[in-house]
Amino acid sequence: MEHTSEQAGLRVDRRRGRMADEVYDTLLDQLMSLAIEPGSRVTIDALAREMRVSQTPIRDALNRMEADGLVIRIPHAGYRIPPQITRERFEDMVEIRLLLEPAAARRAAERATSSQVSHLRKLQEEMIALAQDEGHHPSYGAFGLRDAAFHDLVADAAGNQVVREALARLHTHVHLFRLLYHSEVTFLAMGEHADVLEAIAGRDPDAAAYAMRHHILLSRDRFRRLFDETVVETAEDDADEGLDDVPTLR
Repeated sequence: MEHTSEQAGLRVDRRRGRMADEVYDTLLDQLMSLAIEPGSRVTIDALAREMRVSQTPIRDALNRMEADGLVIRIPHAGYRIPPQITRERFEDMVEIRLLLEPAAARRAAERATSSQVSHLRKLQEEMIALAQDEGHHPSYGAFGLRDAAFHDLVADAAGNQVVREALARLHTHVHLFRLLYHSEVTFLAMGEHADVLEAIAGRDPDAAAYAMRHHILLSRDRFRRLFDETVVETAEDDADEGLDDVPTLR
């Protein structure tokens, strides 16, 4: 009986784990696609009713999302979705990345273990598979998290935990992928990641630092265009509203 009970408990745990994974994937999709608006508040009870599941997998998924920087816990009040980053915050993040990540890539080329290089290859393969699943929104969110994991592993391979922790606290990739919900990001980033990976695997510090810096600069340009387009659209909307106030000549 004890053996049977233990097996039953394992089955329950596995079901709970699968349900939490499904909830996590669903919420990730809603966050990345902005179906859940930045800055809004969510509660376990409301999500459980909306998704028609118990509160346990909701709680498990939100705990995981908090660790990933996707939600912010508010004591006794549920969770809040982080606001979209501003242009100023974005530029500050790019500056920090340019200071830290090329140096981390250089060190990773010198210090990465064979296991870490293999893990980088695995992440790259997973991103390729997700990018090929074009138009499938949860895959876009999953790509964003693997993108973050790739950069985190490069920092880890560099052997400087202070740098790794500093970059992790920014949650840069989560913020950026929430800004631009488009498959173009995945395909462009993959080629740039491949250059970083091959330089690290080839034990070429200079090439690794160059490839990482090149990737960050290209990424910066992609997202700068988004901010610039938003400014133009806002200006055009304001101009259209202004025309409504101009009297018509008769």
